[in-house]
This record gives sequence, C-alpha cells and structure tokens, in this order.
Amino acid sequence: QGTRDHPPAQVALRDRLLSAVVSCFKRHGAAAIDTPVLELREMLIGKYGEGTKLIYELQDQGGELLALRYDLTVPFARYLAMNKITKMKRYHVAKVYRRDSPATARGRYREFYQCDFDIAGQFDPMIPDAECLKIVHEILSDLQLGDFVIKVNDRRILNGVFAVCGVPESKFIPACITVDKLDKMPWEEVRSEMVGEKGLSPEAADRIGEYVQLHGGLELIERLLQDPKLSQNKLAKEGLGDMKLLFEYLTLFGITGKISFDLSLARGLDYYTGVIFEAVLLQQENEHVEEPVSVGSVAGGGRYDGLVGMFDPKGRKVPCVGVSIGIERIFSILERRLEASGEKLRTTETQVLVATPQKHLLAARLKLISELWDAGIKAEMLYRKDPKLLKQLQYCENTGIPLAAIVGEQELADGVVKLRDVATREEVRM
Repeated sequence: QGTRDHPPAQVALRDRLLSAVVSCFKRHGAAAIDTPVLELREMLIGKYGEGTKLIYELQDQGGELLALRYDLTVPFARYLAMNKITKMKRYHVAKVYRRDSPATARGRYREFYQCDFDIAGQFDPMIPDAECLKIVHEILSDLQLGDFVIKVNDRRILNGVFAVCGVPESKFIPACITVDKLDKMPWEEVRSEMVGEKGLSPEAADRIGEYVQLHGGLELIERLLQDPKLSQNKLAKEGLGDMKLLFEYLTLFGITGKISFDLSLARGLDYYTGVIFEAVLLQQENEHVEEPVSVGSVAGGGRYDGLVGMFDPKGRKVPCVGVSIGIERIFSILERRLEASGEKLRTTETQVLVATPQKHLLAARLKLISELWDAGIKAEMLYRKDPKLLKQLQYCENTGIPLAAIVGEQELADGVVKLRDVATREEVRM
C-alpha cells in the first residue's frame, strides 16, 4: 500500500520531468551527491516534529537500530558534519520513505522521489535564500503547471509573534505545527486545536489569529516593523529585517509577482531556523475534468542553521538553506494532463528500424543493425526471420520510430539502403 509500479510511459514522463528539474539545479552551479537509503535511527529521530511518527524503523542482524531516510535534508546535514565540509552547493534526487496514510489521488505515497537543492556555508544574509526562491520560480514556470504562488515566512517572525501573544517558549513548536494547518482548515478549527489540544489560553490564540491571517508584500513587512509589540521582540525584528532584504533581492530577480509574505506559513519540521517557503499551485481550471485538481504544495524549503551542528561532535554549525521540489505531486498533474490530451508518449528512443521486404534476408538485417549500433545509432529490428514489410512499418507507427532502413534484394545488389520517413512515407536511396 502506498507504493506503485511505474510502466514505461510513466517512467518516460518522470524522466522528462526530472531532467527539467536537474538542468535547473545544474544551471545554478550545484553538484550531485548520493547517500545511503538507510540511516542510523538516532540520526533521524527528533528532527521532524510530528513527522517522527512516520519514520520506517528497521533492525539489522548486528542489532543496529536503523531507519529508512525520511527526507534528503537530514542525511545531507549528517554528510556535511561527517566529512567536515563547511561550504557546498548540492542537489540530490532520490527516493524517501514515510509510513504515512497514502492519498494516492493527491500524489501522496509511502515511497516517493524528492529533488533537493541546498546551499551550505557562511554567506551574507538572504543572497542564497533569494536564489532558492528563484529556482522554485524557474522550475514551476518552466513546467507550465498553471498559476502558482510562493508563500514566504520566517520562523523567527513566527516565534516573535508567539512570544508577544503570550505563548510560553515550550509551546512554540506545537503552536507552529497547528498554525501550519491554516491552509487546510479554517481559523476557527485551528484556534480550537490550539486551545483544546495544545493548551494555549483563548486570549493568546485570539492574539495569534490577528497576525497569522495577514499576508502581503513589502508594505506588510514595513507595517510589522512599525508594530508596537512585534518591533520590541528581538527575534521578530531580526526576521522582519531579513525579510525586507529578501524582498529587495526578489524584486531584482523580477519574481515578486508570485511571492506572498504569509504569516500563516509555518512548515511542520523542527529543524527550520529562519526563512521558510512553500509553493502552492492555484486551482487548476481544466476543461476536460469537472472537478478542478488542487494538489496543494508542490515545493517547500527554508533555512536550517542548526542541523549540521547536531551531528558534529564539536557542535560546529554550518548555516544551510535549501528547497525540495514535490516531484510526485507535479507528476500526478502532468499524468492527468497527458491522459486528458490523449497524446501518446514515446517510451523508447529508437531512431531507426532495420526492415527487409523479402524473405531470407535476416543476415542483411543483422549486418546493417550491427553497423548502426557500432556507430552509436539507436536501432531496432523485429525478432522474426521473415517478417512482412507491413508489419515492420506498423511497428514503427505504434512505437513512434521515425525512420525505417529498408534493405531488399535490389538494394543489396546496388550496395544502397532505402531510408523511409515513416510519417510522410517519403523514401530516399543512400
């Protein structure tokens, strides 16, 4: 449950999608790394907030307590700490595992791909963060998925809001996790969860509500910088100062039209320390489907300056910021779109089919196809001694092979090959 086999057409579509994402990561100068699918259990526990319940735990014969990786960020932080790396720009495309209740219609599985891009190192504030947002903007524009918005917030601003609203520090993370549900639940339900389950006072919850329902751009940041309560809080002030700087850089990148500073964005993971962001596709208007498809978040990330230090024996910190592209959800949309359009996706890359029109010419086909393979040309032939020409051409049409190289008795006698364009039926001898 929650996993699936991918037939050739799906793999072809996924490869096309992944190559678009990876080419963007490479354009921004990232190098690829790979890490094991297994991690020590203790490396993962306590890094994901409520997500810790969803970690797949395993035990090997040596009695080591292991777990399947839950994301690609914690393994990256461990990799940096183990190898004493203090500066790196990397991408990683690999499968991760979550013991979640699958919602396959919405692209949520127990085994799925993640595509991560991260910048580790000590740099001037908000320059790497702005680049991560630019990457999300580039990828979502490139894939033409329809309209989207990238919500941005900062953990320090949120913590400042909780502090000035009278939330005790021990309840910041539980409050954060509840606020993060505002995109799925109305404020009334979020408020009652805060008071009922998380033990906040009704007054504190109401005060939080005044802030977390705000969203906007630079003008909102300016307004909050003047806010009598927030401007007294050191954390919130720092966060708002950086947010203002971030928006200046995003203006220079020309992408603020798709960016919204949104105080309800919390992202449920424990390790975020600064800027956090999430890209959401806006309702898809689709002529072929009555129900518009809403797949929610398709990318997310943020700054996690304390994570590497958790793995370093000396607690040395390496500031990091990164983004993860929700490839499975995007894949679900593209898959539906392909079905609706009726377009057939080629699952192979064969350029030419070697064909013969008469009997007893298998040797000629084998010699020619061998020459083509040796020359690096992608070629196929039918595995029959004497196939009918019509059947061979039909195979080209069914699989999308554009050319047929035909060798008959006449061609052999003349030392030529007849090349046929399958779609137009034009032929040339060469």
